[in-house]
Amino acid sequence: MRTMAVIGTGLIGTSVALAVSRRGVTVFLSDHDPAAARTAAALGAGLASAPAAPVDLAVIAVPPSQVGAVLAEAQQRGLADSYTDVASVKAEPERAALSRAPDPHRYVGGHPLAGRERSGPLAARADLFRGRNWVLTPSRLASDVAFDRALELVALCEAVPVVMRSQDHDAAVAVTSHVPHLMASLMAARLREGPADLPSLAGQGLRDATRIAGGDSRLWGDILQANAPAIAGVLRDLHTDLSRLVPALDALARPGGSERDHGMRTLVDLLDRGISGLAEIPDARPGASPGDPLVRVAVADRPGELARLLAAVAERGVAADDVRVEDVDVSRADGVDASGFAVRFSVPPRTADRLVAALDAEGWDVVREREGDRSPGGTTLAGTARSGRRPR
Repeated sequence: MRTMAVIGTGLIGTSVALAVSRRGVTVFLSDHDPAAARTAAALGAGLASAPAAPVDLAVIAVPPSQVGAVLAEAQQRGLADSYTDVASVKAEPERAALSRAPDPHRYVGGHPLAGRERSGPLAARADLFRGRNWVLTPSRLASDVAFDRALELVALCEAVPVVMRSQDHDAAVAVTSHVPHLMASLMAARLREGPADLPSLAGQGLRDATRIAGGDSRLWGDILQANAPAIAGVLRDLHTDLSRLVPALDALARPGGSERDHGMRTLVDLLDRGISGLAEIPDARPGASPGDPLVRVAVADRPGELARLLAAVAERGVAADDVRVEDVDVSRADGVDASGFAVRFSVPPRTADRLVAALDAEGWDVVREREGDRSPGGTTLAGTARSGRRPR
């Protein structure tokens, strides 16, 4: 790929342009707000001008409801040989492409699974997509040439291609992205209704739960309406769980009530389901990355020893959320006492050697391992196949 056009120079569009520009691709930028395109160009994302000849690929970085119209207009003026988009909803743009675009075989839907709480070109980063999944949703009419161009874009941005059907994608992101954003917004809205000093009591848990509520409301309104059927289905399931949870809490609030045991079982069941669901997320622990070194420490089963170790590693910037505790197998002969624990910390490479040296100096039995060395059966203290092939 030698030339590319980016239509829409917000966070995602400008980040795409920055990434491919650094790989030697000439990028032409446009936006309904000329100032945004000039800002992106000033950042080094490309040229805020129209190409003199068709480019190899046009990337449409506009809200989902606008993808169809922008694609049709760009194809009518012959902007590019191939086209893709980066909208976070895929079925609606695909339907618009098939019904409105002059050359739907030149288009492949796409969605990079990356973003930030900030918006606009000034929030863009060239490495935004590095190591992140990038979903491609080629329709039944998409050509191999267009699909290969989309794959090349993913490679230039150092992302990981994931090929799905558009409907499957939308059902998945309803659970993983769209409903969580709604829940964060609903929770953040409660802060307006509580006691006057409530914000002063906000801890990290609340910040984590509401962090994504600060997104652009107009953009998110467009995203949510474009995926409304899938989102409504997830919310109905959540409503069913809430319909069980509220009576359970009411029963627990009544002292001495006969339904308290049932209420507690319901509550614990819902919490256990959450723990089980969290385990389905790869590397759900904050800060953990695949392949990070593991620092393993043997801890005697004595009161206060585990707390002392956690305090020691916390001083080196390792959080308890990055820790796993594993039972010691009495059949092992690696020097770990059978009445103790094997505690493993997943830490960045630059931290691992320093942590091992510091703990060793304090007298801990500590070694550095790789991810593949970990034995199964650990318990955390905190509690779609990737492919470059088209779906059949």
